[in-house]
Amino acid sequence: ELMTGYTMLRNGGVGNGGQPWVLRWSSRIRLTWLSFTLFIILVFFPLIAHYYLTTIDDADDAGKRIFGPRTGNELCEVKHVQDLCRIRESVSEELLQLEAKRQELNSEIAKLNLKIEACKKSIENAKQDLLQLKNVISQTEHSYKELMAQNQPKLSLPIRLLPDKDDATFPLPKSNRNCRLHNCFDYSRCPLTSGFPVYVYNSDDYPFGSSLDPLIKQAFEATVRTNVYVTENANIACVYIILAGEMQEPVMPKPTELEQQLHSLPYWRTDGHNHLIINLSRKSETQNFLYNISTGRAMIAQSTFYDAQYRPGFDIVVSPLVHAMSEPNFLEIPPQVPVKRKYLFSFQGEKIESLRSSLQEVRSFEEEIEGNAPADYDDRIITTLKAVQDSKLDFVLVEFTCKNQPKASLPTEWALCGERDDRLELLKLSTFALIITPGDTHLVISAGCTMRLFEALEVGAIPVVLGEQVQLPYNDVIRWNEAALIIPKPRITEVHFLLRSISDNDLLAMRRQGRFLWETYFSTSDNVFSTVLAIIRTRIQIPAAPIREEPAVEIPHRSGKAAGTDPNMADNGDLDLGPVETEPPYASPKYLRNFTLTAMDIYRNWNSAPGPFHLFPYTPFDPVLPSEAKFLGSGTGFRPIGGGAGGSGKEFQAALGGNVPREQFTVVMLTYEREEVLMNSLERLNGLPYLNKVVVVWNSPKLPSEDLLWPDIGVPIMVVRTEKNSLNNRFLPWDEIDTEAILSIDDDAHLRHDEIMFGFRVWREARDRIVGFPGRYHAWDIPHQSWLYNSNYSCELSMVLTGAAFFHKYYAYLYSYVMPQAIRDMVDEYINCEDIAMNFLVSHLTRKPPIKVTSRWTFRCPGCPQALSHDDSHFHERHKCINFFVKVYGYMPLLYTQFRVDSVLFKTRLPHDKTKCFKFI
Repeated sequence: ELMTGYTMLRNGGVGNGGQPWVLRWSSRIRLTWLSFTLFIILVFFPLIAHYYLTTIDDADDAGKRIFGPRTGNELCEVKHVQDLCRIRESVSEELLQLEAKRQELNSEIAKLNLKIEACKKSIENAKQDLLQLKNVISQTEHSYKELMAQNQPKLSLPIRLLPDKDDATFPLPKSNRNCRLHNCFDYSRCPLTSGFPVYVYNSDDYPFGSSLDPLIKQAFEATVRTNVYVTENANIACVYIILAGEMQEPVMPKPTELEQQLHSLPYWRTDGHNHLIINLSRKSETQNFLYNISTGRAMIAQSTFYDAQYRPGFDIVVSPLVHAMSEPNFLEIPPQVPVKRKYLFSFQGEKIESLRSSLQEVRSFEEEIEGNAPADYDDRIITTLKAVQDSKLDFVLVEFTCKNQPKASLPTEWALCGERDDRLELLKLSTFALIITPGDTHLVISAGCTMRLFEALEVGAIPVVLGEQVQLPYNDVIRWNEAALIIPKPRITEVHFLLRSISDNDLLAMRRQGRFLWETYFSTSDNVFSTVLAIIRTRIQIPAAPIREEPAVEIPHRSGKAAGTDPNMADNGDLDLGPVETEPPYASPKYLRNFTLTAMDIYRNWNSAPGPFHLFPYTPFDPVLPSEAKFLGSGTGFRPIGGGAGGSGKEFQAALGGNVPREQFTVVMLTYEREEVLMNSLERLNGLPYLNKVVVVWNSPKLPSEDLLWPDIGVPIMVVRTEKNSLNNRFLPWDEIDTEAILSIDDDAHLRHDEIMFGFRVWREARDRIVGFPGRYHAWDIPHQSWLYNSNYSCELSMVLTGAAFFHKYYAYLYSYVMPQAIRDMVDEYINCEDIAMNFLVSHLTRKPPIKVTSRWTFRCPGCPQALSHDDSHFHERHKCINFFVKVYGYMPLLYTQFRVDSVLFKTRLPHDKTKCFKFI
């Protein structure tokens, strides 16, 4: 069987039918062997290899071990492994740090959550407190209104009474000579709130209109068209005005005809009450044709009056209308200096008819003293004045006989000699001008006297009126003793001594006041007519109409860009400059004393009479406004304040101080096509305390860019469009300015908040002056005999530039509407000098220099584009401006000062336990 099997294997397992089995058996054997072999390799080979490697690692040379187990440091000796190790260590470190931070943040979050809960509770408590405070404020306001209602009478506007054509119940006076306002004027037509409407008859509608002087008629009509009080509705008029002269001699109507025409006026109402008949004289020989006419209860305004005709407090003595249709030429008016001129006094005149011949009798001096007919002192006057001239103690010129035919005049009146130009040339050389009143004392004023007065004031000769009985123009409201000397005729022998004894300062003051009166009330037809209306309005105690304000045409602009804070502007350390206004802007009270000012303070003002300066609804320079000047160290000791009424006990910068506890100011900024500079300047105003609003005067015809985004500085910004490019626009009284204080500032001015606030506080202590930062002064150029403008550093100054200065809005009205137009024209011509013009105006009116604050000399921002002041011709133009302004004013009004205010007390600190502070007195 073995052989058989062997044979079968040898034969390949085939044969005899067993070959397939052999094949199957061999296949099984091979698979089993293969599996066993793989098992042996997989199990025993690693064991053998491990044993072998372990045996090799036990060799003596430890440095040659390759496969043995190694420490961490040994493994890191390999470069790649070392890098990996470093990364692992770094990551581990960061993980540890992050874990620590996570724990810290969790701790902080827990603390903040606690604080949030505490804040929520505080907010709820604050809301409750706020609600309680609102309730308290509401109750306090209600109580205040109740107290005010109890302590103040209930006022209502008076019933508007319309004119009654009959007026049968109006009481009649015994005689027209006894007419006064209380018995010849109907007050019911003029309520306090009426606004003083005036109706002016058209002279062309009546026969006597053809007899009027054409120049006077034309000038009067032009004035009426522009007057604010004139109305076309006669039914509501308070006063009715008719122009009745000056009449032309050849066509003058008869007195009876003129009387009938006046009485036939549609609103004459039988006696002419509330009517004003104006008889203007353009020549010295104007006749008093109203003397023999019954004018009833109508008021008369003319230049010639007899005592039987003149009714004091009712009629008005007016000045002659010399410049009917022309403005006075200021360049032809002589300067007010030097004070003393060639002649001490002068007089030219001729009296055609003496008093003795007019009375046709001669009386002794003793009889005249006893109260009989007045003495004719003209002979004594002639003798005395000739003696003074012959003594040659002073240069005087007196002529009692005209070289040419004298002008026509009334009996006993001294007639004018020569032509007007010749008389003016003599008066320009005279310190005083004698005016001898008519010898007939029944003639209280004549056209010749008013003409002499007009010419003397025009050229700066101080009038010396001989005759105290005279009624000078507007004498019931003008203090003539401030501009003229009124001497009784019996003192003719003492006149020379009196004139020589007057000091130069008094002479200059009288000459300046006379020039002011002439410019304000005499010079033009507008001034004459406005003065007449102002006198009547003041007599019946009606407030003046507010002077017009310049309407601001706003340029639409987008705002909303959050304004940044310049650290150089707003970083004031621990100084509290004041509250930033978060409530609506607070306007200054403009009409607080509108009625009482008219009734009580008629004679208290610069000009002592109503006129253009009285057209304002308030008086900004009331004596109660200036408060204690805490910054002035001009006293000789200390006075404690505080611890009682009036002492705040706070640091200087912590309380606004003064007698106007709540007040703001308006910034007026002039700009011209410098948008980037403008935006930067506006942003610097962000957070400025006591700022009411900003008025940007856009002085360019080209509007701002449409995509320009204006900064939001917390207060309104009004961009005003102007009609033309003019530097005078800086001082226009815009109706958008609601505060008395104006900070005029250039668009490139660079001022800190503390500087602005200090300037505002100083201005509150000197409201009638310009208070600013950059100072300048004027100087006399001896070689060229002219004035110079100087901007060099100096301890003395006479001007403060309005590119960074505070001033009262009152001066904006005066600059734009009252100051001579010639000055504004020169500013437009040179595009320069508006700041000099404002300094001239304020110094002329107040006779005070400006106030400079801080030691700053310039205020331009660094890096800004150059302005007009950098032009080479800038200073030459300013030299010309100063000399021209001096000619217009007639003298140099600027005053020097070495006074400067520095912010010392801004840095003063008071201990909290102290209740008193000290100041200089």
